[in-house]
Amino acid sequence: MYRRNPRSIWKLIAPFRYVHTTTSQHIPRPSEFPTTQLASFLQSSSFPSNLQQGRQVHAQLILNEITTTDHLLLAMYLRCGSFNDAKNMFYRIDLGCVKRWNLMIRGLVRMGWFRFGLLFYFKMLGCGVSPDNFTFPSVVKACSGLNNVRFGALIHEAILSMGFEVNVFVGSSLIHLYVENGYVDRARTLFDKIPARDCVLWNVMLNGYVKCGELDKAMEIFEEMRKDETKSDEVTFAAIFSLCASEGMVDFGTQLHGLVVSCGLEFDSVVANALLSMYSKCGWLSDARKLFGMMPRDNLVSWNGMISGYVQNGFMQDASCLFNEMVSSGVKPDAITFSSFLPAVAGLGCFRKGKEIHGYILRHGVSLDVFLKSALIDVYFKCRDVEMARKVYNQSTKVDVVMCTAMISGFVLNGMNNDAFEIFRWLLKEKIMPNAVTLASVLPACADLAALKVGKELHGYIIKNGLDHGCHVGSAVIDMYAKCGRLDVTHDIFGRLSERDSVCWNSMITSYSQNGKPEKAIDLFCWMGRTGMNYDCVSISAALSACANLPALHYGKEIHGFMIKGSFCSDLFAKSALIDMYAKCGNLGSSQLVFDMMEEKNEISWNSIIAAYGNHGRLEDCLALFHEMLKNEIQPDHVTFLAIISACGHAGKVDDGIHYFQSMTKEYGIPARMEHYGCVVDLFGRAGRLNEAFKTIKSMPFSPDAGVWGTLLGASRNHGNVELAEVASRHLFDLDPQNSGYYVLLSNLLADAGHWGSVLKIRSLMKERGVQKVPGYSWIEVNNTTHMFVAADESHPRSSHIYSLLKTLLLELKREGYVPQLYLPMHPQHMVS
Repeated sequence: MYRRNPRSIWKLIAPFRYVHTTTSQHIPRPSEFPTTQLASFLQSSSFPSNLQQGRQVHAQLILNEITTTDHLLLAMYLRCGSFNDAKNMFYRIDLGCVKRWNLMIRGLVRMGWFRFGLLFYFKMLGCGVSPDNFTFPSVVKACSGLNNVRFGALIHEAILSMGFEVNVFVGSSLIHLYVENGYVDRARTLFDKIPARDCVLWNVMLNGYVKCGELDKAMEIFEEMRKDETKSDEVTFAAIFSLCASEGMVDFGTQLHGLVVSCGLEFDSVVANALLSMYSKCGWLSDARKLFGMMPRDNLVSWNGMISGYVQNGFMQDASCLFNEMVSSGVKPDAITFSSFLPAVAGLGCFRKGKEIHGYILRHGVSLDVFLKSALIDVYFKCRDVEMARKVYNQSTKVDVVMCTAMISGFVLNGMNNDAFEIFRWLLKEKIMPNAVTLASVLPACADLAALKVGKELHGYIIKNGLDHGCHVGSAVIDMYAKCGRLDVTHDIFGRLSERDSVCWNSMITSYSQNGKPEKAIDLFCWMGRTGMNYDCVSISAALSACANLPALHYGKEIHGFMIKGSFCSDLFAKSALIDMYAKCGNLGSSQLVFDMMEEKNEISWNSIIAAYGNHGRLEDCLALFHEMLKNEIQPDHVTFLAIISACGHAGKVDDGIHYFQSMTKEYGIPARMEHYGCVVDLFGRAGRLNEAFKTIKSMPFSPDAGVWGTLLGASRNHGNVELAEVASRHLFDLDPQNSGYYVLLSNLLADAGHWGSVLKIRSLMKERGVQKVPGYSWIEVNNTTHMFVAADESHPRSSHIYSLLKTLLLELKREGYVPQLYLPMHPQHMVS
């Protein structure tokens, strides 16, 4: 609404100006008033903004005893939002006329006063006035505004009894009520009864099915609409393009694009932006960019859509360039722009850029909605500024599940799992219902802390609330159980999932790869391809990780070839996994070559090449790469320092390792995780500084896991420290009582020290607990075939030839002066005098 020019209003009320004078000027008779002009004035849609002038007109009408315009005055007061004036006017007119009641109810509903609208509906019934087909659309809209389907159903019964159900306006309002509240089947039943259905009604049903995720029925209703020869409009195409985007039906979408052109809607902003979104979400960025180039350059929605498209497809640098181009062209970004673009800032690790954008938002008064605040929180967490993320969160007056989820995932990302649990507990305390994304974000905290009991409780909550069938949550549950060592449970959950997307497959492949079963991971990767499921960058990365763990260079090269053919070479994560695979398979040159050929590098790429050189014992190259990473303004993360500390350990540079550990926590503000403490313990252990290793464990801010105590036990075994080995083993037998390796390691150490009585106790303890000694095995790849061996193994088809050759080699070694040493000292009873 806009203000009418005062001069034009004065022309309309000019005939009334003589009424206010006390002079002897002529006062016109009521019959001389221009009633047609007056009615037009009162009904003007541009008038409601000037309530005071409306009251002046009303005063003139009262003085001149004109009552024929009372209904127009009532409508005027309702449009102006003056409830008291409208109520006073309403009770002075004829209450037996249904039109007056309809006017009042419609006005109240239009103002958003739904409860008052329903109140007047009941007052109308109390006055004995029967509603008509113009009453019910407003009454049903009031029910819809209150999300009260139960009351709406009662109104529906009244409509049905009066025979108004098939009226297009009444039926449309009921259908809208049911659709908005998820009762699509009820809406469809009513929809089929209405004989004359316009485009708006078809669109309501179409959007209802899309909103509820019933995509097959949405396609069905669109086909019926086409058969009914109802002309599609921009709302129809926007809905169907969003359906194509969510289902990846880009071929059908391109056909519809042709239909849009034939309908002359290709330049409609709503349709064009829906098309842009579809091409972007389906990965057809070249087509999206062409379409964007044909659109007006001042359309903010188009800029937002294109930036979002680049970010969703991992083209962070392109998104950054487009954002700069947008600002340079004079288009002012809004909250949606920044919500779409900030993930690109986080992806590129540009901490300074993130702060600049935050400053711009504050200076220009950009509306900080929950989505933008969540995006800012995400950027600060990913750039390791946890305190700034906390400030954004704490300064928010309104906190919802989206912001809580951003905080939880950010804390988990930074290894602050207990803080993540605190946010989750607060969320439950405030009775905010966690959604699937929230649960999928908090489950990794259980995995990192090996908190299987809490993970099981969350799993129970997921099942109870019917969220266990979703792929996103199912994958997080699989990952949690896998990291807690329960591969048997992960296999069962995977088998029970009603549908499996690439995320589920990726979780299983990763689970097997990270739990010492790389051969099963590769088998599962092949099975995934046979089912027709498309590989993505995570599938490729997980399979390459499995190849690195075997190692199986042949499979890794095959996957590299597939990456080149399948256009995966631009993906940073897959390329980083490729660097890691070549390095672990002993081909450091190929790792460096892959790294050098990367056009764009993020912290994961740098971490991979730093770790590659560190694992090969080339500490100087490792540190040189680290400093080069800093020069390129890439922020190091916890993985970077883990690789460096580990490299220092392999090179025996204890003091350097401690320096980088302290630098990580103090200079970069990255909290040390379990694995960092494990590395420091290993660092001291390798150097024989066992007391310092033990002090490190005692100084940890959280309880050490089996990995940390196992590292101390291994170091104690190597340096013959029985006392510390027994301390470590006590913890290990509680934390991981079924791991035979710890029993054997302690038993061997005690045997070395000659404590045979303690050796027998350890063997007896194993027997009591039913611990089975799992034989170790090794493997080698020859002519693209992996051969696996266990001690004293004779299952290999050429075992006799292998043992014969081994015997020959041992004889040659003895001739050269090699004296075999027993792995364990013999018990005194078995020693030959």
